Amino acid sequence: MSDVQLWRVAVDAPLPEALTYSFAHPLKRGQLVNVPLGRRKVKGLVLGPTDKVPDFEIKSIDSIDEEYSPLPEAFMKWLEWLAQYYIHPIGQVAQSAFPPLKKTDKQRQSKRPPVIPKLESDTNLNLTEEQSACFESISQHHNFSTHLLFGVTGSGKTEVYLRLLEKVLSEGKRGLVLVPEISLTPQLIQRFARRFGDKIAALHSQLTDRERTNQWWDIVEGRKSILIGARSALFCPIEDLGLIIVDEEHEPSFKQDEKLKYNGRDAAVMMGKMMNCPVVLGSATPSLETWKNAVDGKYHLHTLRHRVANRALPEIEVIDLRKQKDDSEEQKKIVEKYSHLPFWLSPKLYDRMHEVLDRGDQAALFLNRRGIAQMVVCPACGHTRECPNCDISLTLHAHSHLICHYCDYHENFKTKCPDCKEGQLEAIGLGTELVETDLARLFPGKTIARADRDEIQSRADLEDLVQKMESGEIDILVGTQMIAKGLDFPKLKLVGLVLADVGFNLPDFRATERSFQLITQMSGRAGRHVQEGEAPGMVIIQTFNAEHDSITFARNHDFEGFAKHELEIRGQLSYPPVGRLVSFRIQGTHLGKVEDTAGLLARRAHALKAQFPQYNSIEILGPAEAPLSKLRGQFRFHLLIKTTQVAAANPFSRQLLGDQEWIPSGIKILIDIDPMSLL
Repeated sequence: MSDVQLWRVAVDAPLPEALTYSFAHPLKRGQLVNVPLGRRKVKGLVLGPTDKVPDFEIKSIDSIDEEYSPLPEAFMKWLEWLAQYYIHPIGQVAQSAFPPLKKTDKQRQSKRPPVIPKLESDTNLNLTEEQSACFESISQHHNFSTHLLFGVTGSGKTEVYLRLLEKVLSEGKRGLVLVPEISLTPQLIQRFARRFGDKIAALHSQLTDRERTNQWWDIVEGRKSILIGARSALFCPIEDLGLIIVDEEHEPSFKQDEKLKYNGRDAAVMMGKMMNCPVVLGSATPSLETWKNAVDGKYHLHTLRHRVANRALPEIEVIDLRKQKDDSEEQKKIVEKYSHLPFWLSPKLYDRMHEVLDRGDQAALFLNRRGIAQMVVCPACGHTRECPNCDISLTLHAHSHLICHYCDYHENFKTKCPDCKEGQLEAIGLGTELVETDLARLFPGKTIARADRDEIQSRADLEDLVQKMESGEIDILVGTQMIAKGLDFPKLKLVGLVLADVGFNLPDFRATERSFQLITQMSGRAGRHVQEGEAPGMVIIQTFNAEHDSITFARNHDFEGFAKHELEIRGQLSYPPVGRLVSFRIQGTHLGKVEDTAGLLARRAHALKAQFPQYNSIEILGPAEAPLSKLRGQFRFHLLIKTTQVAAANPFSRQLLGDQEWIPSGIKILIDIDPMSLL
């Protein structure tokens, strides 16, 4: 059997490298095959021939999976880049590139509504001068280039995307549109379906496996020319790709939290590079990573400064919750008049809600529910405790001590405020259920709906909510940041952020950036349909820190000022995007073992740094208990590495983990390159 050849195959198993198999028939790189692994049969992706003979018995490939043709070369290179950059087994990365079910010819009649609704087609809207300038300058590019479409909320970015896609389709190419998960889908798909009819396929988490498989084949076999979806849509191989669009590119949900911890936006830019096509990133509040690339000239910047039809941006009013100090008669009267209000509702927000609801319009209240950790604040002066080393908020544990979740700094929780010496520090926390209950008491007869992860669990729930908001059945909407994303309700005239501070004080160096984005995106929901002469939408922010950077800049709709200021702060401590960050999470069910392994990992890191001069810029933080120190029965510690030498982070992390044989049984170490959340 002289024609037997050896092949490198990426098998679906947690192995760092591809394995070698033999096969007596010709194969192509990118083919899916069935191979034996131990006692079981698994799928594998052929990476190419090899002449390296391994020192163990070589098994033969069982068969080729005839259902799929070989993956295109540019797409294979992209999969290999993902595995290498995010330090994840190539075989497990490769499995995402195939649909969940086998292809079927007969279609069962489904009771579910179609994935893409059939709608009357609409005509192009007239572009504003700004929109056509952006469209013209982006459409001059045909090869790989990255563009940031930076436009205020309501400035008509979607219309620019639609025009760019039209042009790409007219040239016989195809387009990929990525949007953040659940919140953008129903309204956005309708808008695309009206413009492109049956040329659209969609992939998102709310589809059944059968729907997902059918949509995948519609794209792969060329029946559809535009794929719109959440981050996982990147894994559908699209031939003749002419344009990739990432809308709301700053959204943290583009980053996957488990298994392959890739960032959909960064992976999309890389795919544009491999496929040699332009990539357009859109946002009203770009991530600082993207903004820095635009300012440094790596990306082309295109700006939309005005809302469509010159609609006014909403007025942002900030209400200072610090206990009203003055004991004036006037203040006493106010306190008496509003004594029935709960602690989280200021008289002003209450009055404004009444005004809007009495006119028959809608109001929405947001809570930053992510704050699992209790934050500590002085109600008199707004002071919060921060870590002297890391510049992030300290978190209260067991009501007795404050901890930094980056470097493990501890201090005792003293109730007297060290700043104004008068107030007593208090822990505060608040949930949507409490707010909903209070509102039902204060606004009897009004319909209140709650939108958070507990209430909205499926696409149907969300579509139902959107429909009720659009028809005006709901008077007050209470929700988490879920509802701050790209939704568009004509009658929504007042948006309130109940407690901005929860967002400022998450133990995360991006807390200020997230708060700025949330306030801006949220104010983008208010008064999007105000006609000239009508009062603009209103945004009310309640806070103990009225001078906080994110509020000062968001009030003036000044993203550029905010970015410049925040980049200076990041630079001082080499946080991204100035430096590079990698997090290692050590977890297991036995606390002592987890702690010991975390210590061992840190010692290995220090030894590695001392051994190689190219690693001298690397800073090692921790190990420390993770902010969510126990989750689903697992104890969690983490270790961070930070460096200004961008190229050193990946090889250092790879060497630090080594062959992983040294990790004790029952302990897992999860690596996250460019982490988005450090909880």
